[in-house]
Amino acid sequence: MKNSKTNHSIAMTVLKGRTFIVLVVLLIFFSFAAPNFLSENTFMLIAKHVALYGILAIGMTYVIITGGIDLSVGAVVGFTGMIAGGLIQEGLTLQIFGVTLYFSVPWIVLIVIVCGALIGWLNGIIITRFNVAPFIATLGMMYVARGFAMLRSNGATYSDITGKPALGNTGFDFFGSSIFGKIPVGVIILVVIALITAAILKETPFGWHVLSIGGNERAAKLSGVKVNRVKIIVYILSGVCAAIVGIITTSQLVAAHPATGESWEMNAIAAAVLGGTSMAGGVGTIGGTIVGAFVIGVINDGMVMCGVSEFWQMVIKGLVIVLAVIIDQFQRNLQAKIALQARNENK
Repeated sequence: MKNSKTNHSIAMTVLKGRTFIVLVVLLIFFSFAAPNFLSENTFMLIAKHVALYGILAIGMTYVIITGGIDLSVGAVVGFTGMIAGGLIQEGLTLQIFGVTLYFSVPWIVLIVIVCGALIGWLNGIIITRFNVAPFIATLGMMYVARGFAMLRSNGATYSDITGKPALGNTGFDFFGSSIFGKIPVGVIILVVIALITAAILKETPFGWHVLSIGGNERAAKLSGVKVNRVKIIVYILSGVCAAIVGIITTSQLVAAHPATGESWEMNAIAAAVLGGTSMAGGVGTIGGTIVGAFVIGVINDGMVMCGVSEFWQMVIKGLVIVLAVIIDQFQRNLQAKIALQARNENK
């Protein structure tokens, strides 16, 4: 019995640290398999990509913890990028008054974030008020957001969105090209968002409500948690995170394309699940999600540097998600077994 308990304890320790272990193994593997993988330029590139995946995955983590899913985030990235690009290049035309308004960059950022929040709010309303399954609601919203992104420019790309000094809308490239020391702005934004959301999840009543809804929604409701309100806020957070990624991506490319962000929801889900967020809900940490985002970033860029086909990359990422869910289920079963053994020993 003692040996069994020790083995279970070792297995749990390994499972809890599995994402970090995988990250170390991947770094070692690609350092041999890909030339110049350990160079400073490569790490800068990975860091920029991790920032995008990480911010998306933070919003996704909150959603999954409540037992939901948000398949619209990739489309929201493209949609909000098109909103930003359109406002910089074309401004906002008020046909009634016959004028075109051009906004400064802070106003453009605010408008884009509000658009992301609105889509998240609509997701939350559809799910809570009309009892539509999160998968269906956000799948539908994914098509809606992608369609509006196409309609914004009839499928065309907004290129060279640097703005014009005479219009007072220059400086948008700050979010994609600026570096403090050797740290890209996107990474700094990721760190700030991660610290805030981690503190909220771990230290506030709202964070406890999020976790309790995923653990047992009925019990949470009976204990006084406003379940619907919490879910709506969580989907708004996911929409805001997607909008921020839309801003950073568009700034990095200095262009906006309606197809930007396609399949990025898979990266966000993979990062969250790899980081220990349970698809069953009720379990998840922001720190784990960030490590998961690093794993996804290293896998993506490492495979590109090794010349792996894009199609195989999709296969591998799909297998990673499936394997992560299987391991999560194994961990949950092991935890239940350990808890049962502890109860039996106390009798």
